[in-house]
Amino acid sequence: MPQLTPNSSNSITLRLYMPHQSSVLAKVIDAVGIAEGFLSAATLVEKNSSHVVWDVTVDAASEAHAQAIVLAIKELPETEVLSVQDCTFELHRQGKISVESKHPIENKDQLSMAYTPGVGRVCSAIANDKTKVFDYTIKSHTVAVISDGSAVLGLGNIGPEAAIPVMEGKAMIFKAFAGLDAFPICLDTQDVEAIIQTVQYLAPVFGGINLEDISAPRCFEIEDRLKELLDIPVMHDDQHGTAVVTLAAMLNALKIVNKKLEDLKIVFTGVGAAGVACTKILLQAGVKNIIGCDTAGAIYKGREHNMNATKILYSELTNPHGEQGTIQEVIKGADVFVGLSGPGTVSLEDIQNMAEQRIVFAMANPIPEILPELAGPHVAVMATGRSDYPNQINNALAYPGIFKGALNCKARTITEAMKMAAAQALADLISPEELCPHYIIPSVFDPRVVPAVAWAVEQAAQKAGVAKTI
Repeated sequence: MPQLTPNSSNSITLRLYMPHQSSVLAKVIDAVGIAEGFLSAATLVEKNSSHVVWDVTVDAASEAHAQAIVLAIKELPETEVLSVQDCTFELHRQGKISVESKHPIENKDQLSMAYTPGVGRVCSAIANDKTKVFDYTIKSHTVAVISDGSAVLGLGNIGPEAAIPVMEGKAMIFKAFAGLDAFPICLDTQDVEAIIQTVQYLAPVFGGINLEDISAPRCFEIEDRLKELLDIPVMHDDQHGTAVVTLAAMLNALKIVNKKLEDLKIVFTGVGAAGVACTKILLQAGVKNIIGCDTAGAIYKGREHNMNATKILYSELTNPHGEQGTIQEVIKGADVFVGLSGPGTVSLEDIQNMAEQRIVFAMANPIPEILPELAGPHVAVMATGRSDYPNQINNALAYPGIFKGALNCKARTITEAMKMAAAQALADLISPEELCPHYIIPSVFDPRVVPAVAWAVEQAAQKAGVAKTI
C-alpha cells in the first residue's frame, strides 16, 4: 500500500501534562517529527509555576499512523497524555448540519402568520396555482441529497446509516458555496423501483434531486427514470459532477501540451458510474479514441468475458480500433490516462510507456492509481481527486453551481448542453497567464466558481428551452 503524506483528515489532538520547562515541549515536537507526523497547532490550556497543559494537534497519514504517534509521545518520560481526540470524528459529533428558522417566532402575531391561521391563506394560494410553491416554500432553494449507501466513496456498499455523514457533507457544501439548502435522505432499500417511487413521493418539497453514491448499473436506470417522471432537475453527481470537472481540467491540460481532443488516445481504468459519464462527455466534446479497462482488461466490441449491459453499450461507443489486452498493453502510446478505479492500478513503467507530453488524471480516493510523488516528474500534467495535491478533480466545483443555475431558472431537467457549459465555464476561469501544469482547474474556494457555473448553466437551460423562467 502506498504511503500517504500526513493530512488533516487523520488529525488528532493530544492533551499533554508536563513540567513547566520549554525543553519538554521541544521533546514532544521532536517525537512527532521522528514519527513522521506533522504538528499543525499547539495551544496552551493551563499554566502554573510547576506544570503546563498543552493541546497539541498533529496530522497523520492514517489511523494506524496516528496511533503510532500517540505511542511515541507516551514513551516520553516527563509527558503524560491526558486524552486523545480524533479531530475528524469530533467535527461529525451530533451531525454537521441543522435546520434554522429564517424568521423569529417571539409573539402571537408572528406565530399567527408563520402557522395557523395565516398559513392557511398561503396553502390555499398554492392549491389554486401550484407554481406558487416556488415563491412561498423552500422548494426554490432546496435540494434532496438521496443515497442508498451502496457505493460510498471508496468504501463500497456500507448501507444507509453509514452513508449519512457523506450526505451531510454534501449538504454543507451546497450551503457554503451556493447558498442552497440541502438535506440528506438515506434510503433503507436498494431496490430500483422502491427508490424511484420514494423519490417521486418526496419530490414536491424539493427544487432538485442530487443522487449520490448509488452503485452502477442501477444508478443509470434510477436517474433516467426519475428524469422522465419529474419536472425538476435530477442529477447523479458521481457520474456528471465528476464528468464536468474532468472535461474542464482536460480542456486546460491540452492547452499546456498543445494537443487536440480529436487526436487523443485516452485510456480509462474503471467503467462504473463515473467512468461511463466521463467517457460520454469527452466523446461529446470531440475525443475519438477512448479505451476503457476493467479487471479483465480492455473493453472492446465482441468481448464476452466479464460483460454486462452497461459494458456492452460502452464497447459500442469506444475503442474504435478494437485494442485488446491488459491495461499495461493498451496504455502504450496513450496521450491521457484517467483513473477512476483504485490504488496501484498503473505503475511508473506504464506511465513511461505513454506518449510524450502525457497527461495523468489519477482520481481514485483516498489513494490514487499512482501517487503524484512517483508519476509527477514523468508527466506533463498530473491531477488527482485529493485536496492535498495540485489540480484536484473535485465534484464540488460542479454540482453547487449546476444546481444553483438550474434552480435559478426553474429548469425542468439538466441537459447535456448544460453540463458542457458548466465545464467550459470552469475551464475559462483559468486565464492564459495563470495556466500552468500545477494550475489547470480552480479551487473549490475560488468565489468565482459557483456564479460562473450557475450563469453558464442558466444560459444553456434558456437556450435549450427547459427553463420555466426567462
